[in-house]
Amino acid sequence: MSGQRPYAVASVPPGYRVGPWIVEKPLGAGAFGNVYAARHEIPGAQPERAALKFLPTGTHTPRQLRHLRELAERELALLRRLRSPRLIRMYEALTVDDPEHPELDGATVLVLEEARSSLDALLGTDRAPESGPALLVQVCEGLCQLHDAGWVHGDLKPGNVLLMKDGTARLGDFNMAAELEGTHAYAPAFGTADYTPPELLWSEVGERGMRIRTTADIWAFGVLAHLVLTGAFPLPGGTPAARRDAAVRFARGEEELRLADELPDAWREIVRGCLARTHEERAPHDAPSLLRRVTAAAAGREPRPRRGRRPLLVAVAAVLAVTAAGLGAWAPWDDDPARKPGARASASPVAAAEEAHEAGYARCPARSVCFFPEPDGKGDMCAWDGDDPDWADGMNDCAWASGKPPGSVFNNGGADPNGFVNVTYFRDQQLRGRLGCVGRGERRNLALTSHVQSHTWAKSCAL
Repeated sequence: MSGQRPYAVASVPPGYRVGPWIVEKPLGAGAFGNVYAARHEIPGAQPERAALKFLPTGTHTPRQLRHLRELAERELALLRRLRSPRLIRMYEALTVDDPEHPELDGATVLVLEEARSSLDALLGTDRAPESGPALLVQVCEGLCQLHDAGWVHGDLKPGNVLLMKDGTARLGDFNMAAELEGTHAYAPAFGTADYTPPELLWSEVGERGMRIRTTADIWAFGVLAHLVLTGAFPLPGGTPAARRDAAVRFARGEEELRLADELPDAWREIVRGCLARTHEERAPHDAPSLLRRVTAAAAGREPRPRRGRRPLLVAVAAVLAVTAAGLGAWAPWDDDPARKPGARASASPVAAAEEAHEAGYARCPARSVCFFPEPDGKGDMCAWDGDDPDWADGMNDCAWASGKPPGSVFNNGGADPNGFVNVTYFRDQQLRGRLGCVGRGERRNLALTSHVQSHTWAKSCAL
């Protein structure tokens, strides 16, 4: 067909059936296919609604079709592997069997969680959205989940940030997602120029695709943050091509980065770090550290140290608390109202140490799972609100876990719409060697002879 996109799929009429799904209306079109709203044929089924993503079929060469199948299989494997509220869920993948409609026969259909809208549509209004900082935190959470699982998104942009019915954001469209092999991954040679880091604009494309690193997502997040907070791109130009040329000049040192005046100072530093000229300069701004800074900037405060990395000894914390109380000051990291100005201080450093030590399970943040080196929630605490396949070098490093098994655990998780409310923990990294499972709300002393090195949230504790 003249003028057809290289990977276009034929239009799907309302009422068309794919498996148990009935197409209602088009939602959008991308480089790799069209998306339609659909309902389940059985009223009240779970899920009752979905978005159907149609990937094209038989008018292409065998090599193109193989590539499309690989894209679909990769997206399905990625979404089923990760437990994350910040990624659009995939329910299943179907194949159209309809010889009477050869333009659709053989098409792959991804059945996805239905979103309400996208960040792209939200940015189409006249001013920056008030929810912008909170949405950026959620986007960064999604990047953390992807990068921690060893994946690069590769096409982070407003159209791929989907807004759910409750107003929260999830990342979608993983057709460009690539699995890391060491420090690099290989992605198809497609991308959106405005969100592509300069080094990839002139990158060579080999047989396996274009070499890509997690810092590509960091650059894209910097562009996205500037656009969300100011309504403008961080590099000058009235067209994507002009902005692409500006990015190349910036990377070569021929042009300085000129951020919008209205960008708040805390966000200015974040965006500047994300938009460093080279991969090497951008590398220190990994997703977990970026999330801490973005969360702090959205809340209008300074970022806290990374939770769980070499925790301070309780005795040191107690001495600091007593010193602050003796000086009539309130330690800003202490949320206990009994220790705020005017409250009675502990009688002695020993009593303060005992008080902090006895806090036990109550220290565990809501919606988190917490492990402790001693029974009854005592000692240094390591807490997570997501999966961590490597406690030694993962989302939240737990220093003491390499030297001794945990003595207790508290699953303080909340309700989860997907049913991931239990926590399974493992002997080895990458979720190998299951040791046990703790249910939601359960506090338990452990008598383990093996160290714990990883954990994951699970729907069931059954083996």
